[in-house]
Amino acid sequence: MEKKIKAIFNEKFGKEPEMYASAGRINLIGEHTDYNGGYVFPGAIDKVIMAAILPNGTDTVKVYSVDINEEAEFGLREEDAPKQQWARYIFGVCREIIKRGGTVKGFDAVFAGNVPLGAGLSSSAALESCFAYALNDLFNGNTIDKFELARIGQSTEHNYCGVNCGIMDQFASVFGKKDHLMRLDCRSMEFEYFPFKIDGYKLVLLDSKVKHALVDSPYNKRRQSCERVAKMLGVETLRDATMEALNAARGELTAEDYFRAKFVIEEKQRVLDVCDALQRGDCETVGRKMYETHNGLSKDYEVSCEELDFLNDIARECGVTGSRIMGGGFGGCTINLVKDSLYEPFIATAKKEFKKKYGHEPVEIPVVISDGARKLS
Repeated sequence: MEKKIKAIFNEKFGKEPEMYASAGRINLIGEHTDYNGGYVFPGAIDKVIMAAILPNGTDTVKVYSVDINEEAEFGLREEDAPKQQWARYIFGVCREIIKRGGTVKGFDAVFAGNVPLGAGLSSSAALESCFAYALNDLFNGNTIDKFELARIGQSTEHNYCGVNCGIMDQFASVFGKKDHLMRLDCRSMEFEYFPFKIDGYKLVLLDSKVKHALVDSPYNKRRQSCERVAKMLGVETLRDATMEALNAARGELTAEDYFRAKFVIEEKQRVLDVCDALQRGDCETVGRKMYETHNGLSKDYEVSCEELDFLNDIARECGVTGSRIMGGGFGGCTINLVKDSLYEPFIATAKKEFKKKYGHEPVEIPVVISDGARKLS
């Protein structure tokens, strides 16, 4: 991919570029905890957005997307926003750096990626982080700190792409470290690296290729449930709630609000338990907690769907160590921690049985925990 991108840049602009990359991400455990002030446990993966970039001495940005086979050209003022949605991610990063007092001048760029689209691996965060890192290096002498680079990506989503996302995806893309997951405290923004290189196991995603469009804004409804319970318990967020306090207030809560809060409180603890288990090399506990998370997301938080529950059941039947839905829900992927010896039969069974029931195979996406945003040349 790097050679191809360089060759296309040379052909289009006749110069030797600087090369940058940033990664997609997985989240091992810690779902719907971010907006409740809890913990998430992501890692960058070996699927990246890669870009060739060089300043061009003008006030104009010229970008070519290899994957879409499309060019965009835009200025750096607010009114210069490009029409193409993909180009707005890059324009947004430029504008957010400028708004923070940083420098961005005209540049030429060619980019491509192998982060699967629509699988919940945050290709948009990888794109934002790649360009934020590059523009920090090329125009700002790397004076913008990494947390600000992550916030620049998040603000790009909010202000230029219409997505009111949390910080986890951009954080993982910027701070990713090979063979390490990161426990991020979504309240204090403190984080810690945990080694994740487990001999004898593989991580694989199974993408159901299903996305259920639900009416009545299901994410907002769940968030409102959590906020109602936190208010009733007299805490700022469910981060500070306990199961004892929740059970004591159960008579005053709707069943829906109770079970939403129950999941979040238990999930907060599961992230901490998984971190402790990894430090002991205890994969069985990690796997058990992953299944508990799936069960909670399916039954208590109700964000799974029939297809993902089916893939989770197959994982159990095949003896997979851990499996759960990954991401916001209502479709997408399961993430699976699988012993090497069970990997091939599990994948074969999952593809066969899923196709028999739903008419198409899930897509196998093996992932390795890798570095995040970086300069390549």
